[in-house]
Amino acid sequence: MDRIDCMKSFVRTVETNSFSAVAREMNTTQPTISKQIAALEEYLDVQLLVRSTRSLSVTEEGQRFYEHCQRILEAIAEAEASVGKRQKPFGVLKVNCPVSFGQLVIMPLLKAFLERYPDIKLDLMMTDQFIDLVEEAVDVAIRIGNVQDTSLIYQQIGITRRVTIGATAYFDSSGEPLSPQDLIHHNCIVYTRLATGNEWHFQRKEQTIKVKVSGNFQANNSTAVREAVLSGVGIAVSPIWLFGDAVNTDAVKVVLNDYQPTPLPIYAVYRRGRFIPAKVRCFIDFLASEFQIDPWVSNYGQRQTT
Repeated sequence: MDRIDCMKSFVRTVETNSFSAVAREMNTTQPTISKQIAALEEYLDVQLLVRSTRSLSVTEEGQRFYEHCQRILEAIAEAEASVGKRQKPFGVLKVNCPVSFGQLVIMPLLKAFLERYPDIKLDLMMTDQFIDLVEEAVDVAIRIGNVQDTSLIYQQIGITRRVTIGATAYFDSSGEPLSPQDLIHHNCIVYTRLATGNEWHFQRKEQTIKVKVSGNFQANNSTAVREAVLSGVGIAVSPIWLFGDAVNTDAVKVVLNDYQPTPLPIYAVYRRGRFIPAKVRCFIDFLASEFQIDPWVSNYGQRQTT
């Protein structure tokens, strides 16, 4: 029995609550994972997991052993990374990010990243749902907005400036709002995954203005919001990167320039632990550096909109 391999299988089984999920992740079979954990239990002479036809649960002894295994596996990874070629970033890097942000902001940067770090293989998972990083074995996630989870570490790598925007054709027919309160009389497109829902927040000097808006279209996907704006459905408060250089064309118009929607932080999120793999650190540092000089995801240059 290779106790290290068995520990790895046990830790991931606890985290995913599934022999089958671990088997797929490790490119082996469900019976193999089950046998590894059974071998651990026989070696330790203790029951680690309670198995039933529908679920798995961790015993009290299993929970204690899981916590020790985490520290052991982390120490092994740190020791391996401290010598020889392992000092260089390498291996599969699993990244999670929102769909539109991934398509429009992250994807254009990946070729340069992969050329700089040829020993890294990038596995990009794009979804607008918040996932469990441990359960999905994700190394780092990119999240936008204020989120709180004490089990994770958040490092701010950028900022999402937002604008109030609509199609020029919409404003030609419905007029332009002159203040946030005027939005009450407009058809507003709501992004339902926004923490404040249909309550839009604006800043002017030191003042925060809150307005509850309404309209005949809402969506949980920012790409859908973008298309609704471009087709003239109504007005949206949107990340400026979602429209990019389109904000300087005649197709759309940014309004309420004196009332800025509250910007949202962009975080790199990863699991707690003493050891951060080089592949994770170099990816975070790369994005932070690129974002710093990108006006759409930082305050660099404060690119003006008209």
